[in-house]
Amino acid sequence: MKYIHDLKKWPEFTWSLERLANQLADIGHRQGRLIGRMEGLGFTLREEAVLQTLTEDVIKSSEIEGEHLDREQVRSSLARRLGIEIGGLKHSERNVEGVVEMMLDATQRFNKPLTAERLFGWHSALFPTGRSGLSKIRVGKWRDASSGPMQVVSGPMGKTRVHYQAPDAEKLNDEMRVFLAWFNSKNLINPVLKSALAHFWFVTVHPFEDGNGRIARAISDMVLARSETSPQRFYSMSAQICTERKAYYKILESTQKGGLEITDWFEWYLGCLGRAFTHAETILASVLKKDHFWETHKDVPLNDRQKKIINRLLDGFEGNLTSSKWARLAKCSQDSASRDIDDLMNRKILIKNPGGGRSTSYSLASTWQYSG
Repeated sequence: MKYIHDLKKWPEFTWSLERLANQLADIGHRQGRLIGRMEGLGFTLREEAVLQTLTEDVIKSSEIEGEHLDREQVRSSLARRLGIEIGGLKHSERNVEGVVEMMLDATQRFNKPLTAERLFGWHSALFPTGRSGLSKIRVGKWRDASSGPMQVVSGPMGKTRVHYQAPDAEKLNDEMRVFLAWFNSKNLINPVLKSALAHFWFVTVHPFEDGNGRIARAISDMVLARSETSPQRFYSMSAQICTERKAYYKILESTQKGGLEITDWFEWYLGCLGRAFTHAETILASVLKKDHFWETHKDVPLNDRQKKIINRLLDGFEGNLTSSKWARLAKCSQDSASRDIDDLMNRKILIKNPGGGRSTSYSLASTWQYSG
């Protein structure tokens, strides 16, 4: 099977700007409009929007690879590093800190050159124990040939299907030298297309034993930040790719098995980016909803535990909130949790969900909901 990197003129990519012109114009318009809206929020709300966006980005980029990170750990790690004041910071494990460190280095230092040493640092941050799951891997180095060809496979043992095979390990120094020279050059390619091409090119070379997808998406975000000349992220390409992961893997596979004309990949990437802009409106609505809640209840006497749990609900609490979960999250007794809940129900801030008994759960009442 011949792959795109086996072609004689690799990596001389071509594409049709005529086919992409309308999408690029629409993306540029929507990108500018979204950033304008977010920057008009005011400092505090803008900080909250950035924090929510980056939290989604980190969580979803890892989820694409089958790794599920603790949302509060991610949010706390980001808030600490960005100097954003939030209540009840949670201790973050090393793997969470590593992903956050990589993402912030890519987006906060977007104008710095991308070098092999920088990529090695990102890779080391992703795998602080030197292992991927239970397997020991080469960390902070290009992969070698010791474990055979680098293949993307699916299916049970004995019936695996090979979707893609990356360039041989002995070619990696040359492959990455060419990629990094192109990436750091001041070429005339549209910056959004450069983001798409950098993503595809890096994940096709697949230079590491593991973590290539997450690093490719960090590189994409780095170029998008450059295109906006701003470290503030108001939309998450990784979250949208996670939603569309089947289509993502399908277009990657077909492009990696095709020719050097990659307009189809660009069309898919631009469409996904546009849908990421649409999803950003949900984040904006969430930020405004949270602000509206606290403005509405600014004169209501609430204790610190109640404020903490209400903020968890406003940030998108996963699962059902029960009194036992309240006690665990607020680090209080069951009796204190019950008193807190009863008080909020009397104030019509919380309501009891349908059902009862030991599975009784609660959610925010709809009477105050923001409708703007």
